[in-house]
Order: sequence, then C-alpha cells, then structure tokens
Amino acid sequence: MYFGMFDPTFIILIPAILFALYAQSKINSAYNKYAKIRNRRNLTGAQAARMILNQNGLSDVAIEISKGKLSDHYDPKHRIMRLSPDVYSGATVASVSIAAHESGHAIQHAERYSPLVIRNVIVPVVNIASMLSWPLLIIGILVISAGNFVQGNLVFNLGILFFLAVIVFHTVTLPVEFNASSRARKQLADLGILYEEESKGAKKVLSAAAMTYIAALAVAVANLVRILLIRGRE
Repeated sequence: MYFGMFDPTFIILIPAILFALYAQSKINSAYNKYAKIRNRRNLTGAQAARMILNQNGLSDVAIEISKGKLSDHYDPKHRIMRLSPDVYSGATVASVSIAAHESGHAIQHAERYSPLVIRNVIVPVVNIASMLSWPLLIIGILVISAGNFVQGNLVFNLGILFFLAVIVFHTVTLPVEFNASSRARKQLADLGILYEEESKGAKKVLSAAAMTYIAALAVAVANLVRILLIRGRE
C-alpha cells in the first residue's frame, strides 16, 4: 500500500473533476448571461423573494444582503434569507430566479420537507467528518507503512466511515436542491414574477446550479472508489 502525488488511482478522479469544471462553467455562463437581462416586471431579487415568502405565509422570514458573489442561502436556524448584493438589488431574470430558489428552501423548512430536515440534522456531524476523514486516511496509511497493520487499518477504516458521511450529505442534498428549484419555477409562474418567455432563462439558471450539486456528489463518489482501491493494497 502506498500513497503519493503520483498515485495511479488519481486517474479515477479525472472524469469527475472534468464534470465539475463543466458544471461550474455552465452556472457561470448561465448566470452571467441572465444577470444582464432585466425582467419585464422590473422586480429585484429581494422584492421577488418577499412576494414569494408573503404568499406562503412566511412574512416573518427576514431578507438580508450577504457578502460575495453567489453567496445566496437560507439560514433555517435564524429564519433569515441572505442574498448576494447583485441578487438582492438586481432586477434581472437571474436575480429573481436565485431568490426564488432560496425562497423554496424557506418553504421547505416551514413544511418540514423530509430531505431538508435530514440534511439539517446531519450537518454538524458531516462538518466534523469532512474535516477529519482525510487526516485519518493519511495517518492510517502511514501507520500501516510503519508495519502496524491492525492499528493502521483501524484508523483508515474510520476515515472511510467519516468519508461515507460526506457522501450521504451530498446524496441528501440532491433532492433538497432539485425540489427547491421546482418550487421556485412554480412560484415564479404562479405569482407572475416572470413572463412565460422569461421562464426559459430561469430554468437554465436553476438547472445549471443543480448540475454543480450532481458534480459534487460525483467527485465524492470517485474519491471513495479511489480510497477503497488504496485500502485494498498491501
């Protein structure tokens, strides 16, 4: 068993990494395109989000400006939606689409949407697991290389279990994000925030964003396969 910069198992990651780069380029392309197209109702992302939240009985959910590009998120603990500056103030197809997506998360939270509940519960565990998984794997390999096979395999296997927690998180995230986008498209149409011809742009923005979550899962699974191959060496 060995581990190094030129480990041949790294080739397993290449397709997943290329897919992740493609997904990132798609979201950047879609966002940059539709962030330049104003929506015909001239609504900002914050205004669109407020409309959706109020319509769904969530007038108590606050909307704030966050720092950074595409830093938009819904905070279930404090019931606050934070929108990046361009999304908060921008009256574009992209800004209202992203704001609607985050509103979808707020609605999920209010309705106790099962995948979101599960994701929120496991977040603290996953944060610890993601931080410790690779150090445990590397320590396990070093201990095995020193001749302590039993102890090394024990540590390495613990690292695998921690890494599995990360994959579970990515897996649960998929239905959460797809459902939020589905809710967003419905709200944008039902409330007349976007006209029919503008909804195509919203779909492209939301679909491109969803692809990044698929790519994250693909990279995680590829890493797991690589870890298991390393584990099988002697």
